[in-house]
Amino acid sequence: MANWSDPRTTALGRTASTTADAAFDAGLRSYMLSVYNYMASGVLLTGIVALLFAWGGAESPAAQLFLNGGILKWVVMLAPLGVVMWLSFGINRLSESAAKALFWAYAVLMGLSLSTILLVYTGTSVAQTFFASAAAFAGLSLWGYTTKKDLSAFGTFLIMGVVGLLVAMVINLFLKSSGLDLVISGIGVLLFAGLTAYDTQKIKSMYFHLQGSDFIGKSVVMGALTLYLDFINLFLFLLRFMGDRR
Repeated sequence: MANWSDPRTTALGRTASTTADAAFDAGLRSYMLSVYNYMASGVLLTGIVALLFAWGGAESPAAQLFLNGGILKWVVMLAPLGVVMWLSFGINRLSESAAKALFWAYAVLMGLSLSTILLVYTGTSVAQTFFASAAAFAGLSLWGYTTKKDLSAFGTFLIMGVVGLLVAMVINLFLKSSGLDLVISGIGVLLFAGLTAYDTQKIKSMYFHLQGSDFIGKSVVMGALTLYLDFINLFLFLLRFMGDRR
């Protein structure tokens, strides 16, 4: 029987432990890099689709669709929500390839839906807001990844805040209050800044439970979708502050 105080045994155990930790860290880095790659690729695809669809200004397909599209306009606007619900509630039944296909489809649909911002705001202000959002997202996500503080306690508060924000936005559709709109924008920026850090830590923790399982590939897609939504919403709420209307 091995003696726990035997230096040879201790050295062997420490070496095995170090090797296992190194393998785990390498796996975690690969997992998170895959999440970020999918997320960034999705944002890029959305931007390209939005730019192409809005090309031509008032004569662009985007302008014609949203001015004269009728029911097709609502299909384009609501389809991304349907894809998110399909992925969120059906991920266990979907294959990994189907989940990836839906993610790319969602990025395209969001590009169509968001193309109108290029008709409403100047290209310079959209670009400035995008890079500001990217810098903020990178810093917040890095903090969420590296912090030792457990952010799970903030999750319920942040999600309830998003629900309240949606209710306020619906109410303001009728009130059309510029003051309330400013408050909503500020709260939206803060909420999605918090969600960026919280979701990053949550995605990281998922690897502890899913490493080596068949679900890991689908987890990458869902993690990318979550961070994609955080980034897009952070960008849209910041655009209300930084955007210059045409």
